[in-house]
Amino acid sequence: MIAKRVFDVATAGLGLVLLAPLFVVVAAWIKLDSPGPVFFRQERIGRGGVPFRIHKFRTMRVAAELSGSALTIGADPRITRAGAFLRRTKIDELAQLIDVLRGDMSVVGPRPLRPGEADTTADGRHLPLAEIPGYERRHRVRPGLTGLAQVHAPRDLPRTGKFRYDLLYQRRATFCLDLKLIVQSFWITARGQWEHRGRKV
Repeated sequence: MIAKRVFDVATAGLGLVLLAPLFVVVAAWIKLDSPGPVFFRQERIGRGGVPFRIHKFRTMRVAAELSGSALTIGADPRITRAGAFLRRTKIDELAQLIDVLRGDMSVVGPRPLRPGEADTTADGRHLPLAEIPGYERRHRVRPGLTGLAQVHAPRDLPRTGKFRYDLLYQRRATFCLDLKLIVQSFWITARGQWEHRGRKV
């Protein structure tokens, strides 16, 4: 795990330096598009179940994000014009490199979830994520900026299915797999295809 942490620090540090010009442009666009802060911070669950506050570039109007959940469906009027592009390309999540450098996240790992999140079962019942098999085990590692589930799982796959990807990653985790997922993430971002990604592995 020491080698993975060294890789995370090196990658996050280099990424923040190389992406600094892009971050300046994004920050300016966000400020010009709607009033409010550049960053949006929200509590997530990290390694060992310890909560931390994640960084993302703000993609919604301030009043909307202060109201609670940032989950969106279809054309959401709360999303700003800049935010629509940032979400489609996942550039808004590049701010999480700060969290990687701080040690709250890894470059590759399970998606960081919010406390108290729930899934919807086939019969319409809300099922707390903590009750889904695999939820606790996925917290044995740091959550990631990208990961096996983020890259390969269909967007509408239930959490139960996504947790299987998270556990599969833990079993197969290697330096080569991490590099492959990072490259695939950049490719999906370049094509703006995050809303349509997902294939069987």
